[in-house]
Amino acid sequence: MCLDSQLQELQLIQHSLLPGESFSFALPPEDSRIWSSLLHSFNTSTATTLSSLPNPVPQVKFQVKTTDARIFFEVQFPERYPEDSDVDTAQVPFISVNGEGISRDEHYRWRAFVQEKSAEVQGDDFPIYQLLCMHLLPKLHEDGYSVDTAGTMDIIEQQCTNRLPETADYHALLTSHHLVSPTKRRSLQRWSSELSISGFAKVGYPGVIYAQGTQENIQEFVANVKSMQWLALRVRFVEPIDLANDEHHQGWTEFQKVGEVVEEMKRRGRDKYITEMGIGSSALQ
Repeated sequence: MCLDSQLQELQLIQHSLLPGESFSFALPPEDSRIWSSLLHSFNTSTATTLSSLPNPVPQVKFQVKTTDARIFFEVQFPERYPEDSDVDTAQVPFISVNGEGISRDEHYRWRAFVQEKSAEVQGDDFPIYQLLCMHLLPKLHEDGYSVDTAGTMDIIEQQCTNRLPETADYHALLTSHHLVSPTKRRSLQRWSSELSISGFAKVGYPGVIYAQGTQENIQEFVANVKSMQWLALRVRFVEPIDLANDEHHQGWTEFQKVGEVVEEMKRRGRDKYITEMGIGSSALQ
């Protein structure tokens, strides 16, 4: 059924959002209520009384935004998407680029980018999920966040280097849109061993990397991670920490769920570093 496929794709989009990214319906109140009910029932595997819904169900329109960009995306699924999208251009989702203070040239460049990436994901099982979460949202973070943040992080790291001895202990937290590549996972394990770093990686969606060790080794570890290709990689912090009485700083672990990350950071007495950034909120559980 088209409705089931649409709900499954909406669920994938919702569950793949990182902290600072949001999903909302862009519909009249009654239509938003209908789709919210459908999606909630689909997410929780509870039955929905279809007889109480209008026939046909109104077309869904939704927005995906980030807190660090002026631009956001609005998507509308046609009634028979994705069933007829391969043969009927009228059933291809409509994607608009919106935002305040966008110049004509900027809008043109984004529309061209959307068209280019739309062609790349054509034929995928969930093309709008692929387009939004693998291309458009990471591009927003790159344009609206990463450049400034990278410069700020370099300044912070330099300040810390100037006032602390080289033997100081450090820890670092990084997040990415996802961490699924076996090559990257093996590299993280190898670097942790070579640099005597402890910590963990949360694989899947989103990716979370936490590491602790000496200042010099942590900085080299972070530089190694940043040198690889990532979607929406964010260095949350690189800062000093007291490991003198820390009995947990040994070994490298992998986790599959965000909840496991929260529990591990609680065990280390450092859960505030996770929860204050929105990692581990109910939206990601």
